[in-house]
Amino acid sequence: MPRKAKKQKRRGVVDTSVLVAGVSGFREPYIRGRNPSADLLHDWAENSDFTWLVTEDILDEYKEVLKRLNVRPALIGRIVNLIRERAEEVKVRYAAEISPDPKDDPFCACAQQGKAEFIVTLNPSDFPIEVLAATVLSPTEMIES
Repeated sequence: MPRKAKKQKRRGVVDTSVLVAGVSGFREPYIRGRNPSADLLHDWAENSDFTWLVTEDILDEYKEVLKRLNVRPALIGRIVNLIRERAEEVKVRYAAEISPDPKDDPFCACAQQGKAEFIVTLNPSDFPIEVLAATVLSPTEMIES
């Protein structure tokens, strides 16, 4: 009998806006359906249902923004270490100016060079769909897809 093809996990980039919104959803007791960003993070942490693509620049931005928002350093370390352990690191060979927000160019480059199927964000206007191969999704769209 032929072997069944192993289903490839979808590959994607998670914008900092989704990480921050998701982390804030865990401050209170977590209740599914109340915060789509928290649901997305919870599903990924529990099931690893997609391959999270990162670069060192992206991890640095996650840390910087969480620190600026006064997230406890120990929690930042746990979050970043979990992502680092389970995510796939993309080595960006070149960076282009793609986004209207230059801080989002590393996310665009990671998506392009990591062959991402999607970018999940709360700021879709920062990710020009006419230039990117990846689909730009909200957390709700990602959960429903």
